Amino acid sequence: MKLKQYQVDAFAQRVFEGNPAAVCPLDGWLPDATLQAIAQENNLSETAFFVPDGPGFHLRWFTPVAEVDLCGHATLATAHVLFAELGYAGPVIEFTTRSGRLAVEQRAGLLAMDFPAQPPLPCAAPAALLDGLGGTSPRAVLAAEDYVVVFEEEAVVRRLAPDLGKLSTLALRGVCVTAPADAGAGIDFVSRFFAPRYGIPEDPVTGSAHCELAPYWASQLGKQRLIAYQASARGGTVLCEVRGDRVILSGSAVTFLIGEIEIGGRL
Repeated sequence: MKLKQYQVDAFAQRVFEGNPAAVCPLDGWLPDATLQAIAQENNLSETAFFVPDGPGFHLRWFTPVAEVDLCGHATLATAHVLFAELGYAGPVIEFTTRSGRLAVEQRAGLLAMDFPAQPPLPCAAPAALLDGLGGTSPRAVLAAEDYVVVFEEEAVVRRLAPDLGKLSTLALRGVCVTAPADAGAGIDFVSRFFAPRYGIPEDPVTGSAHCELAPYWASQLGKQRLIAYQASARGGTVLCEVRGDRVILSGSAVTFLIGEIEIGGRL
């Protein structure tokens, strides 16, 4: 069996930046073990698979080790493939996912994703979390799907060298560290994201984490529209707009590779 596969750099204006995701269009679902094996073989933070579902599509996301409930950059990559490579003609793409209905539309040269807001709440910091972050003293520790650790200065976020072994013992999906951006940069806040429990040491640009970050910083900064920068080695910008219980996350994407994978043997 041969399958088409695209590799797309999401939250990127050119190749070699942002977060790479693989996207596989399917006519129907393959066994979960096959989907997971493809994602493991790709060894990217996410591989997205989609099948036609009424007027829209059913979308699923896999890291190299597990299926996840929500992924922003691979959704952006999938919408880019449908609009730019497969000629989807509608103004909005609707996806059925494990996180409910998600919509993506083309807007002012960007792709705007309508995602559920996940405001993080203050929580007690596990010892493994603080130890894993080098014994630092954060301004606040909160939790939603991930731990959100807030620092006073951008420089602290940028220079962190976490102990991934300790972070991998935590119960939540990942750890997002964040701080207000330095003045004059034209950015509201910065972040980094670590999910070693899911086979992702550091994710380059994590759209879904901004479902947590955007509501938090909107409340802290008193503004509903924010410009975020994820300060990984590749880096990427995420435009955020908080609308009640939804967050609109916008960015651009570029195709890096179009290929074909062949599945044989026992799979």
